[in-house]
Amino acid sequence: MGLTSNTVLALAVLSGVLLFAGTVWLWPRLARRSLRAVAGRIGLLLATQLAVFAAVGLAANQAFGFYAGWADLFGRETGQGVVVDHTAGDPGGSLQVVGTRRVNAAGSTRPEVAGQIQKVQFTGRTTHIATSAYVYLPPEYFQSRHRTRTFPAAVVLTGYPGTAEALVDKLHYPRTALELARAGRMQPMILVMLRPTVAPPRDTECVDVPDGPQTETFFAEDLPGAVLAHYRVGRKPGSWGIVGDSTGGYCALKLAMHHPGVYAAGAGLSAYYDAPSDPTTGDLFHGDEELRNRADLWWYLKHMPAPDTSLLVTSSKAGETNYKDTLEFIERVKARKPTRISSIILESGGHNFNTWRREIPATLQWLGGRLSGR
Repeated sequence: MGLTSNTVLALAVLSGVLLFAGTVWLWPRLARRSLRAVAGRIGLLLATQLAVFAAVGLAANQAFGFYAGWADLFGRETGQGVVVDHTAGDPGGSLQVVGTRRVNAAGSTRPEVAGQIQKVQFTGRTTHIATSAYVYLPPEYFQSRHRTRTFPAAVVLTGYPGTAEALVDKLHYPRTALELARAGRMQPMILVMLRPTVAPPRDTECVDVPDGPQTETFFAEDLPGAVLAHYRVGRKPGSWGIVGDSTGGYCALKLAMHHPGVYAAGAGLSAYYDAPSDPTTGDLFHGDEELRNRADLWWYLKHMPAPDTSLLVTSSKAGETNYKDTLEFIERVKARKPTRISSIILESGGHNFNTWRREIPATLQWLGGRLSGR
């Protein structure tokens, strides 16, 4: 049974309820001063608290998608990560579709009506990074009258550690894109949904780590190249955007600023503006001051030529710790033409899925209005 299984959550809740009831039932029998009675009371209290803590933790993980499985939780993930292919393979990297699923609440299972979500495996041409993702294809992609049409594309990133599944099941990116396009509020767009943690469990902050994962190169070169080779995405400048929340938001802003020729628009939901250094990141820069500076968006705005790209930042007046930084970032970008800046500022909203779900429809409309499918 997986970490995110409803069965595991139900068992944890049931264990908590039974232990609580057992504690109430047995407490009179353990109301003595003997060592055995005291040990029994301590054992029941600890077991009950542990069960309740486990149930709450499992529920929170299901709601926010912090960990994908037991190995991810205990830092022993052995799935996709950074790999080096020593055999002669496709010089352009690879993208393999390994499964499909329907768009929830679409009202149909036919892809030409409801679109389709494809689970894919990427292997980078230059970085040899391997990771999985979900690709949302709009209904128009499958319709015969649009068989030669190309579409704009947006990379959608989770926070850290995050799961790609949460972008589909919790943040509802495909469903929202479908509903907006049906209502005529957004052009049909391909979404490439994945987490920025391409070398789990390490948080690389989308940095090309010296002698380590070349994460920025993967997102700036390998990922768009693999998608272009497999799907009908526009090839002219202005066809690609990128959006993310929290760590993914920082990555989205950075990639749009560093690579405006690739990403014509970048949206950071609850983003921060400089790469942290903590036990999850390790040493990202290995003493390379230039690399350290490039990862600092404040430094980049001040010292580098203003990129020709559009940026969107979000925050809330109450509930987000980045509110003051976001206002300052807006003011600094406004002074750096031709970079363009937009914002979504809520009255209140914490650093969580509920807040981002309130921001995603307007964000997708904003992205769609700045991208071209040519």
